[in-house]
Amino acid sequence: MDFPALTVGHLVRRYKRFLADVRLSTNGEMVCVHCPNTGAMTGCQPPGGKVWLSSHDGPRRKLPWTWELVETDAGLACIHAALANRVVAEAIERGLFAQFWPARALWHREKPMGARSRADFFVEWNQGVFVEVKAVSLHLGRGEGAFPDAVSTRAKKHLLELVAARQKGYRVLLIFCVMHTAIERVSAAHHIDAAYAESLSWAVANGLEIYVLFNDISTGGIYPRSLVSMAG
Repeated sequence: MDFPALTVGHLVRRYKRFLADVRLSTNGEMVCVHCPNTGAMTGCQPPGGKVWLSSHDGPRRKLPWTWELVETDAGLACIHAALANRVVAEAIERGLFAQFWPARALWHREKPMGARSRADFFVEWNQGVFVEVKAVSLHLGRGEGAFPDAVSTRAKKHLLELVAARQKGYRVLLIFCVMHTAIERVSAAHHIDAAYAESLSWAVANGLEIYVLFNDISTGGIYPRSLVSMAG
């Protein structure tokens, strides 16, 4: 997944969750930018930290700038959580999921799963495969990444729905898409959301398969590198 041309700046502050003030490096102008991340972004919003922005001029855009990357003390991180789905889609197209289904298998985005939810992907192979994606940018140090970075009832709900789908005969996969160059492994963030961690263990015991997608991340783009079992 390639980034468009990015503009460099320095973070002044993040506020109201979806907004941030950034001082552009080119001319010193202060701009208000869209922050596409609902989490706590622990470690990914250092005051004065170097950030990269994409520019958009669509008529429906309220803010022309979107925050994409940040240089943290440990490495480069992508804070645009929704891009994880695009990276996983590219991994599917590149054959990184060949162990699960053949290249000819049809797949779709946003497949209804449960009464009020949609899975990120659905693959038409055997009985069918539901795939849920979670972006991981929380780095705890020494290569350890964790999810979630804030209490998430929505993420817990997704686990319940994945297990319900498994009980109906579908295969169900959870993909932790790593969005931080310093992360070498991923675990549940027990210290942040114990309920989610417990639900994750329960879901695995009931047929959920968890994999971690590692990526090469740069100001040029995010490129899927390898898919490994979380247990491994």
